[in-house]
Amino acid sequence: MNQDSLDLWKIIGPWSGGVGYTTFLVCFTSTTYINVINSWIFFYVNHSFQSHVPWQKCPLLRNSSDFEPECSRTSPSMYFWYRQILKASNGIEDGGRPALSLIMPYFLSWFLVCVFMINGLKSTGKVLYILVPVSCVIMFCLLIRSLMLDGAEFGLQYLLRMKTSAMYSFSAWSIAGCQVLFDLGLGSGPIISLASHMPRSNNCLSDAFVLGLVKLVTLLVITPCLFSILGFWATATTHRCSERNIETLINLITQGTLPPEAHPPANIGKNPTSVYNTWLRDLPEQLRQLVLSHVPECSRSNQFVKIKESLHFVIPTLVEAISTLPGSALWSLILFLMMLTGGLSTTMGFVHGLVTPLQDSFSFLRKQSRLITVGTSMTMFVCGLFFLRPSGSYFIRLLNVYCTILPIICILLCENIAVAWAYGAKRFIEELKILWGHPLAHIFVSLWRFVNPLMLVALLVAVPVHLSLKPLIYVAWNSKNSTLIIRPYPSWGLVLVISTLVILLFPIPVYFVYCLVYRIPFKSKSQISSLMSSKSINLSDKKRSSMEVSREEILQVVRRESDQPFF
Repeated sequence: MNQDSLDLWKIIGPWSGGVGYTTFLVCFTSTTYINVINSWIFFYVNHSFQSHVPWQKCPLLRNSSDFEPECSRTSPSMYFWYRQILKASNGIEDGGRPALSLIMPYFLSWFLVCVFMINGLKSTGKVLYILVPVSCVIMFCLLIRSLMLDGAEFGLQYLLRMKTSAMYSFSAWSIAGCQVLFDLGLGSGPIISLASHMPRSNNCLSDAFVLGLVKLVTLLVITPCLFSILGFWATATTHRCSERNIETLINLITQGTLPPEAHPPANIGKNPTSVYNTWLRDLPEQLRQLVLSHVPECSRSNQFVKIKESLHFVIPTLVEAISTLPGSALWSLILFLMMLTGGLSTTMGFVHGLVTPLQDSFSFLRKQSRLITVGTSMTMFVCGLFFLRPSGSYFIRLLNVYCTILPIICILLCENIAVAWAYGAKRFIEELKILWGHPLAHIFVSLWRFVNPLMLVALLVAVPVHLSLKPLIYVAWNSKNSTLIIRPYPSWGLVLVISTLVILLFPIPVYFVYCLVYRIPFKSKSQISSLMSSKSINLSDKKRSSMEVSREEILQVVRRESDQPFF
C-alpha cells in the first residue's frame, strides 16, 4: 500500500486509525532522549586522544598532589561516568541547567543525523550501507580479541551458568519479551515508515526473517564478547584486590594489630587471587574471621553482582575493562565506534518514523525533504536538552522502563486485531499470495494468527503486573560517599508515568469513539474478490479473464480502492 504509519491503519481497519497516531507519539517520545546516549559516547571519544585517559586515574586537586576526594572513594571510571559525563545530581528532584560539557557532543550527534538524512532515504540508505557493515566488522574483531583475554573463560562460564528458577519466573519471561520488542523495533514507527518506501511486491516475510536472523547472530556475537571482557575485568579487579589485601595485612602485622600467624604468602606469582584465597581458606576459622574483619573478601563472582546493581554500570565497567587491555587506546576507539554506529543508525530510524508521516500528511512538505529533516532535527535537539540536566539520566530511565513498553504492546496488539479481524486474516493471506506469487507456509500463518496474539495478550497482562509489584525506584549517585544508592521516585513521578501513558494511548480510544459517532464501518470495504472482477479493474475495452490480469494492475487497483473513503 506504500502508506505511512498514520494512514496505513485507517485503510486496513478504519476503527484502528488511532494506532498510527499513538505510534507517532511513541516514536517522538523515544527520539527526544535516544540521541543523548550518543552524546555520552562522543564525550568518551573526545577524551580518548590523551596519553592517560581520565577514566583510568582520578584527577588531582588544584595546586595539590592529592586526588579528588569524591573520586578516591570510588573507581575512576565510575567517577568519570557520573560526575564528568552525566554531572549526576543526588536525586531526580535536583534539576539544574543542562551540562555545558555535553551540549557540543549532543549537537554533533544531531548534526550528523541531519547530514546523513538530508537527501532523504537515498542518502540514509548509503550511510546505513557503511554503518551497519562497519559495526559488524568491529563486533567480530572485539569478539576475537576478547576470547584471548585472561579471565574470558570465567565470563563465559558465568554466561552459561543456567538458573533453572529463572526459567519458571513470570517476570523473567515478561522482561525477555519486552526486550525482543525493543530489539526488533516493533510498534515504534521506524519499521512501517521505512517499509512504506519498499516496492509493493517486495517479500516482507523474507525481510522479517533476515532481520530476525541478523539480530540473533548479533546477539550471539556481542553477548560472549561482553561477558569475556567483563570476565577479564573481574579477574584483573580481583587480582588488585588480593594484592591490596596482602599489603594491608603486612602493615597491620607490623603495627601489632594482627598476630604473626596472619602473615600472607610472600610469593603470589602471576595468579595472586588463587594463592591468596587458598591461603585464606587454610587459616583456622577464628583467625580467618579476624583477617576478614580488616580486609574485604576478593571474589570474581562479587564483581559480576556489582554489574547488576545499576542500569548504567555496564558502560563504565566495559570502558574500564577495555582500558586495561594492551593497546587500550585503539580498542577503546573501536568500542566507541561500534556504539556510535549502532546509536546513530537507531536514531536515523526513529527520525524517519517522524519525517515520513509528516510528509505524507502534509502535501506541502513532500517536496521539502531537507526542510522537514532539518526542522525535525532542530526540534528534537531542543527537546533533548532537558535530558542533559544533572537529573536527566533518571528521567531517561523513567521513560524507558515505565512509559514506552506498555504503549508498544498495545500498538502491536491493535495492529494484529486490525489485520486479522478488521481486514480479515484469510483475505490478507490471499492478497499476499497474489503479491508474492506463491502461498504462505502454514507455520507462519499459525504463528501469526494464534501464537502471536496470545503472546501479546500475555505481555499486556504481565508487564503491568510486573511493574506494579516493584516499587518505583531508580539508582542515584550519592556524592557524599561516592556510592550508588537506590531511591524511590517522588510521588509526582507516578503522576508523570500515568500522564505519559494516557497521552500516548489517548488517540486509540478517541479514534474508536470517532468511528462510532460517524458510523464508520469496522471492516474495510475493498474485497479481494472485487479486485479480480472486471467491474473493479478497468483494463481496456477488450475483456480479459481474471487469470490474465497482471499482478501490477491488481496492485494499482488495491492502491486506488484503498484511497477511497469508507463512508
